[in-house]
Amino acid sequence: MAKSTEPPARAKNPAPDEDPAAAMDPAPAEDRAADEAQAAAGLLDGDEPGPVIEENPGGRSNFVILVDHASARLPRSLGDLGLPAAELSRHIAWDIGALGVARGVAAALDAPLVAQNYSRLVIDCNRDPAVATSIPVVGESIDIPGNIGLGAAARAARRAAIFDPYHQRIRALLDARLAAGRATIVVAQHSMTDLFKGVRRAMHAAVLYNRDRRFAGLVLDLLRRDTDLVVGDNEPYFVSDATDYTIPRHAEARGLPHVEIEVRQDLLSDAAGQARWAALLSSILGEAERRFFATLGATA
Repeated sequence: MAKSTEPPARAKNPAPDEDPAAAMDPAPAEDRAADEAQAAAGLLDGDEPGPVIEENPGGRSNFVILVDHASARLPRSLGDLGLPAAELSRHIAWDIGALGVARGVAAALDAPLVAQNYSRLVIDCNRDPAVATSIPVVGESIDIPGNIGLGAAARAARRAAIFDPYHQRIRALLDARLAAGRATIVVAQHSMTDLFKGVRRAMHAAVLYNRDRRFAGLVLDLLRRDTDLVVGDNEPYFVSDATDYTIPRHAEARGLPHVEIEVRQDLLSDAAGQARWAALLSSILGEAERRFFATLGATA
C-alpha cells in the first residue's frame, strides 16, 4: 500500500525468439543467492526464507508484476516486535491478498513476478530508507515497540537484509529486459484495508500514479466501465517521490509505463476473491496494453 492520505485523499514490441530466461538472467541464480545470504547475515538465520520471492523470470509478457508488501513474515531475530499476534496478521503488517492476486495475474499474462518476503513492519520496501517511516514506529494507531529507538546500525542491517536484495532483484530484471530489447510495463500490486481509523472505505479499488498517467489512465477507464465498481483515481493514496520508492525509482526513472493498483482487502480475504480480482485485472491489463501500444503506433 502507498502512503495513507485520508481523509481527504492526498499526496517497442518484445524481441527475440531466443529463450527469455537465458537471455535475461543477469547472473547465475547461485551467485544471487550467495549475495543475498551475505547481506542477510546477522538478521536472518540460515534456515529462514530469503528476502525475495521471484517467479517466472523468463515470462514472455511485457508486464513485470511487483509486490512490495507481500508477506507478514518477521525474521526470527526480531521476535514479534512487541506486538500481539492479532496485530501481526492485520493490514499494518502486509497487503492482505496482494500476493495471491499478483500470482494470478502473472500466471494469466505469463509475466515475471518479484515480491518481498518479509513484513513492511521490518522495513517498508516502498519507502526510501532515508524517510523516517521506512521503519514505522506506529502502525495505524498502535505503537510498534520493536521499532522504537533503533540505532543506525540496526536500521542499516534491516536495509541490507530485506530492502536492498528486493530492489536489486527488480533492478537486475529490468536491466536484463532492456539489454534484450524487451518492452516493459511495471505493475505494482497492493491492497488496502476496508476500515481505516474507523472510517469504512466505499471504493473497491484504486489506480495510483505520479507524473505519468498514460498507462494508469487506461487501466482506470477500463475498470470504471463496470458501473458496480467504485474505483479511486489517486485516492485514498497517491504515488509521490517523497514517500514511495518502487514506482518512482524503477518505472518513472526509466520512462517505463506503469500503474499501481490497490484492491480492498475484504474482497481478497479468500482464494476465490483473489482469483476473481486476478481474472478481472488480467483482462483489464491486457486491454490497456493493447490500447497503449496502439496509441504509441499511431503517434510514432
